[in-house]
Amino acid sequence: MRFRDAALAKRVAEKIRKAAPSKDIVKICHVCGTHEWTITHYGIRSLLPENVEVIAGPGCPVCIVPASEIDEAIELALNGATVTCFGDLLRVPGSRLSLLDARAEGADVRVVYSVADAVKMARREPEKRFVFFAVGFETTAPSTAVEILKVPPENMSFLISHRLIPPAMKALVEMEDLNLNGFIAPGHVSTIIGMKPYEVFPRDYGMPTIIAGFEPLDVLFAIYMIIKQLIKGKPQLENEYVRAVLPEGNVRAQKLMREAFKVENGRWRGLQTIPKSVLTLRDKYKKYDSRRKYDLQVECSVDVPPGCRCHLVIVGKIKPTECPLFMKACTPRRPIGPCMVSMEGTCRIWAGTIRP
Repeated sequence: MRFRDAALAKRVAEKIRKAAPSKDIVKICHVCGTHEWTITHYGIRSLLPENVEVIAGPGCPVCIVPASEIDEAIELALNGATVTCFGDLLRVPGSRLSLLDARAEGADVRVVYSVADAVKMARREPEKRFVFFAVGFETTAPSTAVEILKVPPENMSFLISHRLIPPAMKALVEMEDLNLNGFIAPGHVSTIIGMKPYEVFPRDYGMPTIIAGFEPLDVLFAIYMIIKQLIKGKPQLENEYVRAVLPEGNVRAQKLMREAFKVENGRWRGLQTIPKSVLTLRDKYKKYDSRRKYDLQVECSVDVPPGCRCHLVIVGKIKPTECPLFMKACTPRRPIGPCMVSMEGTCRIWAGTIRP
């Protein structure tokens, strides 16, 4: 199948219009930056009936890192550690500075393309203290786990900021003012975790949940499948992305994550504390844990800069255009909030197609 076939997309959109309830609002939430890019770039919202709304949830891994954890990385960098991270993290604001600001002040902050690159640097420069700032959802956590289990050099540690998507979805469902009717589950995350973690949503919350790929037709099919379930009154979990997602997921990657990490309660920018949603290193690997190794203590932090509404954009309560700073004080060249920094941030995606 050609998943960008415009004629087929129009036919599916017509099926959505015919199947959708005529009056009731249908609010569907996705939790993936790539889904938001597809929806925005291909104008999928313009194909839907006015009462069918697709909102973006916390699907940007960089955007939901709380300022306190950015502050930890900056503290390490300003105190002599070499902090390595992915490029998206450089400009994400902490309470006072970003890692890019810290680098401008003389800190050794380096962009890497993989955690393996950071480990190689540490081996090449044994006289320096290296830290890898490990950010991401279930998609990237196995790569971090692999390097920890392979026994990195003594001068290497990890500032773990990995988070889990299903607990965040549960937090969204339980927000009374969101009034969600269905979920589009993220394809990349699902290749790792499979289908089982999503079973709770149709079973306990009556929430149709569709695992979807990233092409325009993937998203349209997912919306149509959700609406059909709502009309029938039979919510269930379905896998639209069968070409990539196995029911059991990637069992080997799951095993690596269980070996290296334990699951704890933790804060998300925009969502505060979510039970059982963050990964931390198991005690047997504590010597590689930057927080324990350097006794990091960030006393207070500021997640949301004055005037910024990223915390509301992250959970889909407002659109980027409803933030007073969007494309005025806050632009891709001069981002104020994290949603405008990352290529997966909702504001950054909208900025590519919407002008003030």
